[in-house]
Amino acid sequence: MPLKPPIPPMEATSVDAIPVGPEWQYEPKWDGFRCLVFRDGESVTLQSKAGKPLTRYFPDVVTAARTLKAKQFVLDAEIVVPRDGAFSFDDLLQRIHPAASRIQKLAAETPALLIAFDLLEDELGKPLLQLPLSERRPKLEAFAGKNFVKRIRIRLSPATTRRASAQGWLTQVGATLDGIIAKRRDVPYAAGTRGAMVKVKSYRSADCVVGGFRYGSNSKLVGSLLLGLYDDDGLLHHVGFTSSIARADKPALTAKLEKLKGGPGFTGNAPGGPSRWSTERSAEWLPIKPKLVVEVCYDHFSGARFRHGTRLMRWRPDKAPEQCTMEQVKQKQADLMRLLK
Repeated sequence: MPLKPPIPPMEATSVDAIPVGPEWQYEPKWDGFRCLVFRDGESVTLQSKAGKPLTRYFPDVVTAARTLKAKQFVLDAEIVVPRDGAFSFDDLLQRIHPAASRIQKLAAETPALLIAFDLLEDELGKPLLQLPLSERRPKLEAFAGKNFVKRIRIRLSPATTRRASAQGWLTQVGATLDGIIAKRRDVPYAAGTRGAMVKVKSYRSADCVVGGFRYGSNSKLVGSLLLGLYDDDGLLHHVGFTSSIARADKPALTAKLEKLKGGPGFTGNAPGGPSRWSTERSAEWLPIKPKLVVEVCYDHFSGARFRHGTRLMRWRPDKAPEQCTMEQVKQKQADLMRLLK
């Protein structure tokens, strides 16, 4: 094959608003693992965003790629695991497992789906990297028309040149969608760079109880707040943290938190409990009385916690801690598969 792994995929710069202009193409931003798929006859290689092999973790995707009529191609795509109309990042993470038997079991129970959004080498072995997206996209659509059928777990990612249509995706499925990607139509595939693609992520906010805090590294001032939400039984579960505290606010906030020390902290799941997120610092936290409420901005909530750090937006003295429940972070049931044909 002319193109061989690893090839650094084109990357995106984060922006606050969807860009406007005839030079832009818009696509949904999928919540999965970026993957370049190389097929050469019966040989299929899956490459991660970091250039590492993913092949052994997704035998179901390998099988799907081998099922296509085309015997040679390179696709830029995303691996996702559908669950209840959305995509489960937790199920996706479970695939990165050392035991082949476990991977095979998960592949059968929660099969992955490949969403293709670019064609880097066609079925004739012709590299397309130097073509602008305005020429690559029609070639991808023609490739999909000949090769993607409903029984195969590979789909074509939708694309549009109309900004209103991209906004419509967000209206149709809401915050279940990870955001919008905008790509320059007039430039070649920008391997390993961020100059031809931007992303606008979907963000949400939640009111959380401060159930504890950590001091900053080598500091007597607060470094992060530990966040909690109540379940239906009235138990306060640790769901994440926020460390976006202004330096000028830390002395007064530290004094306020220290006055609340000695409370029950988290009565449900607590930091330091068994989870994949546990670290050596997990136990280095101080519980406080559940009196303080903050509103935080987040991007994903899965596995009963915020998947990334959150951003502190404001304090909510008007909100009772008991009002901060898991109900507010439950995603509305929106079927992302409706965007895929």
